Amino acid sequence: MSALSLHQVSPSEPVSLKRGNPSKRVSARGRRESTGHHVPSKQRAAKAERGSTFGPAAAAPPSAPLRLTRRGRIVLIGVPVVLLAVFLLSLSGLFNSPAKASDSAADLAVTPTVTVTVQAGQSLWTIAGAVASDRDARDVVADIVQLNNLPAATVLPGQQLFVPTH
Repeated sequence: MSALSLHQVSPSEPVSLKRGNPSKRVSARGRRESTGHHVPSKQRAAKAERGSTFGPAAAAPPSAPLRLTRRGRIVLIGVPVVLLAVFLLSLSGLFNSPAKASDSAADLAVTPTVTVTVQAGQSLWTIAGAVASDRDARDVVADIVQLNNLPAATVLPGQQLFVPTH
């Protein structure tokens, strides 16, 4: 907090306040008087014409260096690192994906199937056991579901199914 200096003042002596603008003094009558540090606007205009630090001819002050906060550094470094990691993982997944069915069209073979009409009381288990008794019934049921795009292992009487024979 600024302190106010108090002392005896004669009417002709200017009073100095320690608060406020140091270039202004208050007289005993309460008027502000200049201490000589104030530059009148005419002098300021003359300096501007001569290329002083005032006016449009003045050079821009040097800018301060860029300072980042901790959050700014995390964003500036973290976001590109995360994007790079996502890109690399996507690229590695693209090149290493086992989605290739065959190297050539000649290697592809058609699954031999027979068409079976479901009778009343039959299930996929009974059809799988009747058609491919030499294979595991679970594998045959899975093949029937996959070949016929069934949502579940339930069938209705009269429905026609493709059943693998191999």
